[in-house]
Amino acid sequence: MERFYSNGKLLLSGEYAVLDGALALAVPTKFGQSLEVSTLDRPVLIWESFNCIKQLWFQAEIQISSLKKISNEPKLAILQKILVVAQELNPNFLSDGNGAFVQTFLTFPNEWGLGTSSTLINNIANWAKVDAFVLLQKSFGGSGYDIACAQNDTSIYYQIRNTTPTVSVIDFNPSFLDKLYFVYLNQKQDSKEGIQLYRNTKGDKQGLVDEISKLTERISSCLEYNEFVFLVKEHERIMGDFLNIAPLQKQLFADFDGAIKSLGAWGGDFILAVGDLNTPSYFAEKGFETVLSYKEMIL
Repeated sequence: MERFYSNGKLLLSGEYAVLDGALALAVPTKFGQSLEVSTLDRPVLIWESFNCIKQLWFQAEIQISSLKKISNEPKLAILQKILVVAQELNPNFLSDGNGAFVQTFLTFPNEWGLGTSSTLINNIANWAKVDAFVLLQKSFGGSGYDIACAQNDTSIYYQIRNTTPTVSVIDFNPSFLDKLYFVYLNQKQDSKEGIQLYRNTKGDKQGLVDEISKLTERISSCLEYNEFVFLVKEHERIMGDFLNIAPLQKQLFADFDGAIKSLGAWGGDFILAVGDLNTPSYFAEKGFETVLSYKEMIL
């Protein structure tokens, strides 16, 4: 049996603008997804996916010869598309007449948005022996920072230069890490919709890229708590002005004593809350009970 594992992801700075070359700060999570493969002596693919409490949430049986006949069932269609692209990138993948029994295991709830798709793509890429970034672009699309997190066990700078992903390991370890929390907003955000909103927004994107890149550098090297709070709010202001969307802190948490930052596509999944020991109780009182400290969430 072969086993592969990929880390989940969070984007601390650079959301949206990373698509156009902005420098981004990304962090891999302690949560992720594994994929286990056993060979079958017949040309069929048996697939089982389990959630974080070991409940089966997806299963399928596909003849290898029928992989390219894309199903009308959305989850199966997504899986088929990834596997077909993997075969195109490596014609030897699933081509020896054998099949495979595959099981995947998430270690976080599906709805958390920590990379259900990116961890799957990275695991399949490792199994198929293909480039995960290319597999992503030819199947799902996106910036690729999530693939970089899947492959790294520490905080990273991520940037697309001339269409090529570049990854640099950095040491993001400010003295105020204990003041950083991740709060789940009780709803999953469709990242494709968020990307489309950004793509359709008119404005000076090169100016945005330059501003966000500078902010990423300042955020990642910041040593003072009050300055970090200012930088987080400034990032939200700049992105909010560009997207013509009021930052979440203004919309929902105006009385929060600290800073709130959207992570990834605005409007769902997790946010970063920069506060104090009362932060978890503040959000719990407002109905947001999933609050994880930085050390609970990040590798």
